Amino acid sequence: MYFGGDYNPEQWPEDVWHDDVALMRRARVNLVTLGVFSWSSLQPAPGRWEFGWLDRVFDLLHDNGVQVDLATPTASPPPWFGRKYPDTLTVTADGTRLGHGSRDTYCVSAPAYRNASRELASALAERYGGHPALAMWHVHNEYGTWCHCDHVARAFRTWLRARHGDLATLNERWTTAFWSQGYSDWDEIQPPRATQWLPNPSHLLDFRRFLSDEMLAHFTEQRDLLRPTGKPITTNFAFGSWVPVDHWKWAREVDLVAVDDYPTGDLAEESAFTADLARSWAGGRPWILMEQAAAVEYTPRRTLPRPPGDLARTTLIHVERGSIGAMFFQWRASRGGAEQWYHGMVPHAGPDTRTFHEIVALGETLAALPPRPTPGPAAKVAIVWDDEAWWALQNRGLPSQDLDYLEAVKQPHRLLYRAGHHVAFVHPEHDFSPFDLVVVPSLLPVTDAALANLAAHRGTLLMGYFSAVTDEHLRVRLGGRLPAFGITIKEQRPLAAPLTLSDGTEASLWSEEIALDGAVAVVAYPDGTPAITRFGKAWYLSTRLADKAYECLLTCLLRPSYSSTGTHGER
Repeated sequence: MYFGGDYNPEQWPEDVWHDDVALMRRARVNLVTLGVFSWSSLQPAPGRWEFGWLDRVFDLLHDNGVQVDLATPTASPPPWFGRKYPDTLTVTADGTRLGHGSRDTYCVSAPAYRNASRELASALAERYGGHPALAMWHVHNEYGTWCHCDHVARAFRTWLRARHGDLATLNERWTTAFWSQGYSDWDEIQPPRATQWLPNPSHLLDFRRFLSDEMLAHFTEQRDLLRPTGKPITTNFAFGSWVPVDHWKWAREVDLVAVDDYPTGDLAEESAFTADLARSWAGGRPWILMEQAAAVEYTPRRTLPRPPGDLARTTLIHVERGSIGAMFFQWRASRGGAEQWYHGMVPHAGPDTRTFHEIVALGETLAALPPRPTPGPAAKVAIVWDDEAWWALQNRGLPSQDLDYLEAVKQPHRLLYRAGHHVAFVHPEHDFSPFDLVVVPSLLPVTDAALANLAAHRGTLLMGYFSAVTDEHLRVRLGGRLPAFGITIKEQRPLAAPLTLSDGTEASLWSEEIALDGAVAVVAYPDGTPAITRFGKAWYLSTRLADKAYECLLTCLLRPSYSSTGTHGER
């Protein structure tokens, strides 16, 4: 089992390095991530390289039995780079070019930045590719930086040409006849910059798809330069509504899926959620927990100490689900800088602290495990995950601004987790046959292939509200029919206040007017119209249930005799 965290020796005097490796031995740390934010330390000025300090760190770690996950430091260019190449600095949607002073001050489409990234990867591969301490490569860090500059505009148009072929097709797919947005020349198309009111949702969705592909190209350019060293190559997936990364697509391009996990709610439930996503993205290949917080949990307004023992509990949730290691951000808490209160495996107060004692105990626990522990039984329940659905539900022009894709996915997962079920995540076009139950939450954009895949599933299928109502270009599927579910959606009706369903449970957030085309109503709204329907093994849930009612529904659907023949009375 890999155990360790981000190590930033460039922030400390060299005598501290020797204290660090002694503490690493004590904690049984065997892997550290080096160099994530070290560009200015490696290249303090144009054409000037300083590898001596990193050479000494590599040798010191190797002498003490610690391996290295070496990062390409492209996520944080130094001040001189932005000064020399000002066109590489990020431009916001309102046209503001951001200055240096934080991390992620780059444009992924800027030629000078791409050239420098390749130069960095080549230099590191040449110098450290054969070092015995090197265990793997870590390209970049938490991809997700947006830019709206002219470099991006040109790259976006190239991407759009490849996707749509010609302007007539793009205009039709984007419905540009609305609000007189029809394009007559490719150069008229810009990134979705700040505009008067609501932007075109198809434009926005394609831009996020483009950003995902553009960042992936930046990753693969470096990956291919590092490949001759023969070491596994990864990048750490960040997770948030701001991240334009299609994780299913990216997972195919890394040798090892790596995730960062910073829960903001129930630590155990959210750790299980992230771990199940990572395991599913990996598709049977190795994956690793690359970052987590050592000492605190994060809330929207403050950081709170983790309760005693919680560090081990949440870590082992990842391990039980197949992670080949447990890594943290970071090894030693920074003395200064923007994240000086971000804590570390070694806190500011040093090793004689509860946090470090728990780190030592966790290291002993992990060292006693088999090198590649086998995850639990194969999951029989799957939840559909689609990054594009998450992006689409962030559109400000939807019938309700309270729609929350992430919560729609997390709710069934946490209920199944509490009930002790192993859960997998699947793409809408994946093979559903291994699963007894597939849950489809709020899947707004759906391809014809995904619809056919849903209809072909022979197990139990539960589709949630506001699903399959548009194609992949966010054009409404006219008529509202869902033949696989035996219903027609006549109207979407967001709820201003909760209401009570016919079985006494509470519904909130959303409702729909449903006409039955072969399905039967299992639960009804107060006016007697269908709220939950069944059509063979295909179930449709047109509202948001409270946890207790949703748990009851999921439990019932996992009973083989109930899923296809159940009635409201049996429930």
